[in-house]
Amino acid sequence: MKAVFDARQWRHDPKHFMANGAILPNPEQPKRIEVLKSGAEAAGCVFQAPCDAGFGPIAALHSAEYLIFLQNIYSRWRRIPDAGEEVIPNIHPAARTDGYPKSAVGQAGFHQADTACPIAEGTWEAAYWSAQSAISGADLIKGEERSAYVLSRPPGHHAFGDLAGGFCFLNNSGIAAERLSEAGLRPAILDVDVHHGNGTQGIFYSRDDILTVSIHADPARFYPFFWGHAQERGEGRGLGYNLNLPLERGTCDDDYMATLDVALRRVQSFGADVLVVALGLDASIDDPFKGLAVTKDGFSRIGAAIAKTGLPVLFVQEGGYLSESLGENLTRVLTGFQEAV
Repeated sequence: MKAVFDARQWRHDPKHFMANGAILPNPEQPKRIEVLKSGAEAAGCVFQAPCDAGFGPIAALHSAEYLIFLQNIYSRWRRIPDAGEEVIPNIHPAARTDGYPKSAVGQAGFHQADTACPIAEGTWEAAYWSAQSAISGADLIKGEERSAYVLSRPPGHHAFGDLAGGFCFLNNSGIAAERLSEAGLRPAILDVDVHHGNGTQGIFYSRDDILTVSIHADPARFYPFFWGHAQERGEGRGLGYNLNLPLERGTCDDDYMATLDVALRRVQSFGADVLVVALGLDASIDDPFKGLAVTKDGFSRIGAAIAKTGLPVLFVQEGGYLSESLGENLTRVLTGFQEAV
């Protein structure tokens, strides 16, 4: 399986995030790259660098206003007297239609949903090349490849069109799906991260040309809290084109696989001819967020079930945080997929 990664993704090195009122070490660490790359190579992946497709494929989903913010906010932040070392918001608008301030502090609050997406010196460059990696992965699938893996880091599925959140800045899986759609294909996005892909849902919520499906821990008591509930089905032309499948905390392999079967039946009924898998590995029983309890064998079964759709598949890395099983869980998904093809 071909794989895509750019070394500039190492340059995003967040130090902190806030949870439950406490300032904690940020779990979205650069070391994830090393572990995930080794896990993919153990599954036979051969990595290549992405091409630079420019801003067009990114701006297809993200506003120019937001992209300007991401490119410039760190240098602007550093000019604030006594500012912290990372851009972290402390105030937010009540609605997206509220006023857009000139202040760097105000714009940070407008474009960062929470305190889990700090922006530092290397963040924009890493996020840009993470997105370019996803674009190149989509281009592999547009070509002759039936499957490919993209090591996108920082991840992307919590990023809306003009809003960062949850360690995410650019919506890599959505950008890849849009790239495939513009090539005349009919993509579905299947998000298996333990957290709901709220940014992906928000971007495509009114559209009927790209199906979005997310399996995740029930947000009633789990991040992102406000999105990911079963009644969220889309709106306007997109009504019925968004499917959320929330699971009880601690859900194990068999119940997870039954839910995955529901998700894949929806993909089939949509008539998808290509599948983008937003591949979070934090559903693992070993993951520090402790949302679900999928085992190593469960990840093998997930890969095999996805293969049985018979669709071309682009795996785009989302979450999955440092644990003893992180790399092996990726190996299991990709190996399970390849053995079942």
